[in-house]
Amino acid sequence: MKSPRRITLELARKSLGPHPDDPEAQRVVDHIERRTPISQDVGDLSDAQDNFWDRLADSVARIGGSWGFIGAFFLFLVAWTSLNSVVLTRGEVFDPYPYIFLNLMLSMLAAIQAPIIMMSQNRQAEKDRLAAAHDYEVNLRSELEILGMQEKLDHLRGEQHDLILEQQARILDQLGRIEARLG
Repeated sequence: MKSPRRITLELARKSLGPHPDDPEAQRVVDHIERRTPISQDVGDLSDAQDNFWDRLADSVARIGGSWGFIGAFFLFLVAWTSLNSVVLTRGEVFDPYPYIFLNLMLSMLAAIQAPIIMMSQNRQAEKDRLAAAHDYEVNLRSELEILGMQEKLDHLRGEQHDLILEQQARILDQLGRIEARLG
């Protein structure tokens, strides 16, 4: 009788080939062969590869895309326009209406902030691709393990069926001998 591990390994090689071309499938076969778990936290794997600039881009995107930033920036704009429209009209105005200097500052902020947020989104997309590939490996491994268990159960059921037929044959033989003695 084959071990469940052997059955799963044979199923994997039968389904995927002895040396799969797909690197994810090959990793699954290797993990089945070594009998090691395949699941891991993809976030931790990705975070371990991050450098300072990656973390900075994520922080800028996290802060720049928050309601707190929007609220604080809105208050800054209200203060700027109020200061230059009402308070400073008594003297020399720093940035008079139509607030050309404010527009310049906002344009420069947008010109810097947009690519940084795009970098963070690209990194998130890469993390999502890594997670999807990892999910595929885990799902493939799970599917192969389930198929292996089903085959093992079918094998055990077959053995039980053979055992029942063997016992039934012995009982019928004994009944035949008993009938021969009585008759």
